Amino acid sequence: MFSNLNSRTITSVTCAVTGFVIACCLLLYTFIKTDLMKMEVEYTADLADTVVRSTRYAMLKDDREMLSEIIHNVGDQQQVEHVRIFNKKGLIMFSGNDAEINRFIDKSEAGCSECHAGGKPKSRLGTMEQARQFTNPGGTDVLAITAPIYNEPDCYSNTACHFHDSDTELLGTLDIGLSQAPLKRTLGLLQTRMIMFSIMVLCLTVSVVYALLYRQVFLPLKHLADFTEKGTDAALEEHLPELSGEVARAAESFQAMAARVKFLEENCRRQKSGDLSR
Repeated sequence: MFSNLNSRTITSVTCAVTGFVIACCLLLYTFIKTDLMKMEVEYTADLADTVVRSTRYAMLKDDREMLSEIIHNVGDQQQVEHVRIFNKKGLIMFSGNDAEINRFIDKSEAGCSECHAGGKPKSRLGTMEQARQFTNPGGTDVLAITAPIYNEPDCYSNTACHFHDSDTELLGTLDIGLSQAPLKRTLGLLQTRMIMFSIMVLCLTVSVVYALLYRQVFLPLKHLADFTEKGTDAALEEHLPELSGEVARAAESFQAMAARVKFLEENCRRQKSGDLSR
């Protein structure tokens, strides 16, 4: 009986703890993945803003050679998959890949659809709206940011940069994409460690729970079973086992019942002896 009780109990505890641990780990992994993705978007947006600021002086001086050199240097970074600047018509003016220069951006792509979804293109987007994820032709997962380059007073009042008047709000757009391989490696490592941690927590929790159940429930029940299986006479002669709580009350009730049964048996024997003597 106790073998079956042990098996049923430990199976139930294992299933309950396993389900709880898996649910918590999945929830935690989702939260961490979301936070890491948000941090990656913010990092890419900051990088795009840094590139725009770095090219500002070259744009004001209309120094295309310096601007092209800056874009090429940024594009040579290990994690950068692409970097390009295109005007408001979608013509790529500068790019880390020379083959893209003087080509038009496809406005139906993921990075352009947010601005060009309506009849009038949007000139301002939030950081998360500027971000897009896709797989490039080389099979690399890319996180890209489109950062608008706005017309500022220094632009339309500068004699070297006289191509735009003050009514023009948007001069162009910087598009930069970073490989998501480092993020995927981090998430893969996190997933492996969480699986190992979950297994450790599961084994430890089940072991501790089973040890507590054995000490507080299974062992007292075993002592009670051994005590009751000896019969009423033995139960009266032996001291109660060291039990506590409800199990001790059950043992005391059994001993009291055994005493009552013995008393009734003795009364029956005395009555039979009296009847025979008559």
